Order: sequence, then C-alpha cells, then structure tokens
Amino acid sequence: MTITSVLAPVGGRAVALSEIPDPVFSAGMVGHGAAVDPPHEVVQAVAPVSGKLLKLMPHAYVVMTADNVGVLVHLGIDTVQLSGEGFTTHVAQGDTVTAGQLVITYDVAAVVAKGLNPIVPVVIMDEREPGNITASEAVRTGADIATGAELFTAAK
Repeated sequence: MTITSVLAPVGGRAVALSEIPDPVFSAGMVGHGAAVDPPHEVVQAVAPVSGKLLKLMPHAYVVMTADNVGVLVHLGIDTVQLSGEGFTTHVAQGDTVTAGQLVITYDVAAVVAKGLNPIVPVVIMDEREPGNITASEAVRTGADIATGAELFTAAK
C-alpha cells in the first residue's frame, strides 16, 4: 500500500468534500478527497502531487503519480461553461510536473462575477472508499490552508 500526500493547489479555507454544493463531488462520484474555497482574487493553482499531467483543460487538470494515483483538481463548479475565460495555463498536457509547480493562474473574482462557485475540489480519481482518504487538520476544522500545504493523504 502506498500513501500519497496531496497538497492544496490553492490557498483558502479548507473544506470537506461533503460541503461542496455539487452532488458529483460531494457524493464522491468522481472520487474522494477535499476542497479549498479560495479568496476572491487572482491565485496561482499548483500541482498537488508530482507526476505526469494526464489531462489539462483551462478549468481542471489531472496529475498521475508514478504510483498510478490520479489526482483531479477542478477550479470552480460548472466553470467548463466559461470556455477558458479566467484561466491561464502555464504547462502543457503530457508535461511532467513537480508538486507545488505552477499549473494554472485562476482569476477567482472573474468566476464569481459570472455567478459561479469558485471552490476547488481535489479528488483521487475513481477512489470509491472514503476511508482511504485522511483529511488534514485544516480540512477537519475548516481552517485556512496555504498553497502547497498538505490537504489530505490517500492510501492505495
């Protein structure tokens, strides 16, 4: 069994996945993990783990670790409808990234101005067992978390 430390891709208030106002994420349909509610300003979204950038869209990305753990970062809820507006990518799909490396600049205020929720779910793709995720103290208490701080660990 491997333990994967997953970092907060953005800073803000750490949130349990169950608090996300989107049933696809809150019910763990995509996978289990945690989320960050970012400040309403331009933020730098970083890689939560080291690995290969398996998928890169302006509003979301997936990093696959060397241990084949896929971590999805989704910048906001329903932000796919913005067609990239408010997001600037700094890497290319297929690149190898290091945990903490800048991936996307995220204009949170622009997303909020469009009436969308800017919360950032971070999940282990296809993780069906919530018990395999150990939330950090910040997630458990709803405290602020810094970009690059441990958001949760995943056992696989």
